Amino acid sequence: MQELVEQPIVMDAVTSFVYVGTLERFDEEFFVLRDADVHDLRDTPTLTREQYVLRCREHGHAVNRQKVWVRRADVASMSRLQDVIVE
Repeated sequence: MQELVEQPIVMDAVTSFVYVGTLERFDEEFFVLRDADVHDLRDTPTLTREQYVLRCREHGHAVNRQKVWVRRADVASMSRLQDVIVE
């Protein structure tokens, strides 16, 4: 995972949250993102998780947190934002 540090990433949580931001660092318990968008998909019932991530990939993400700590146990998947495929 060290290769993801300083990269814009997207994290799918096991809950309804999606996190988009720059991975600053991580340890055995937390991922730390800066300039992040913490998005609860319940706030946009018309968008699926995939639609939201694609929108972030195409148009950028709205920063609503300077820094956020995400528990590793809450993350279902993680990838670089540039690895999201836009067709």
